[in-house]
Amino acid sequence: MDPQIKLLFLDEHVKEGAMRFGLSQEKLSFIGGFQNFIYSYTLEGCKYILRFTPNTLRTQEGLKAEIEWIRYLAGNGMSVSEPVPSARGIDVEHVSGKMVDFYVTSFRHAPGHKIGYPECLGNPLLYEQCGRMTGNLHELAKRYEPLARRHSWERNEYLLHARKYIPREHSPILRALDELKERLASLPDTPDNFGLIHGDINVGNFTVDETGEITLFDFDECQYSWYAEDIAIQLYYLLYVFGEDSKSERKVQYELFIEHFERGYTEDGRRLPDGWKNQLSLFLRLREIIVVVGMYRSWDLRQPDDWTRDFLQDSRMRIINGISLIDDFL
Repeated sequence: MDPQIKLLFLDEHVKEGAMRFGLSQEKLSFIGGFQNFIYSYTLEGCKYILRFTPNTLRTQEGLKAEIEWIRYLAGNGMSVSEPVPSARGIDVEHVSGKMVDFYVTSFRHAPGHKIGYPECLGNPLLYEQCGRMTGNLHELAKRYEPLARRHSWERNEYLLHARKYIPREHSPILRALDELKERLASLPDTPDNFGLIHGDINVGNFTVDETGEITLFDFDECQYSWYAEDIAIQLYYLLYVFGEDSKSERKVQYELFIEHFERGYTEDGRRLPDGWKNQLSLFLRLREIIVVVGMYRSWDLRQPDDWTRDFLQDSRMRIINGISLIDDFL
């Protein structure tokens, strides 16, 4: 979260947002959030999420498009965290502030449990289920005809504001981003390889129940892009934990993920998008830049811990040299 936005998010906004959904502020428990302010609450024995989104980050139209997309997926059999309307029957409530306004939305709490690190690593059953879920998502996207439309990949918030957050001394990162955007813009986009994606599938954004079924949530980053980006994002968060001194482990993780993810994705006759494997490197590079921009935006990096310092050093090296986490063993 942008530190300046944190200072502008006040108790009065929380109180007003809670009231719009028939709640008192005391019913809410703050649980964090990287882009938004996220609270949990319980109503009539069921758990829910209340989300406050600054209008500097999203438009009301964009949020309505997100909710329309989630409802479409739920209506077509996907397990997702469904939206909940306010007490007035409105999907997106608008709470005014002095300098920043906030949009308030609510969702059902996803059933099951999260699988964090290190349990998610070396987990073929999870990777196969991720492939199955992603393949289903992309097949539904190909048939989706929305009323409200989300932004396209080049309007991603991190890309738009990279120059605001990346320090001047790291301007080579920005040059690498410009070159990468030109390369991506030249990729073919067809109905079979480009459409509305989740945009941030990782173990922090889904739960798994006792049967192994995944419930996907946090569609805040959904955008029009290549389906290969949805795959690369999942892979990135399974590989970035291995430093440059652990490339052999990174390779094993990559091969295990690809084998089992592909098996799940292609179940029931689904086809992976054309050229997806050759595009993984490009989208891994894009995700790495987005992660670094997010770190500079949200964290105080003047005195990083050892892991963060080493990661940033390795990450800057890869970005500036135009290489991804998998280039060494492709």
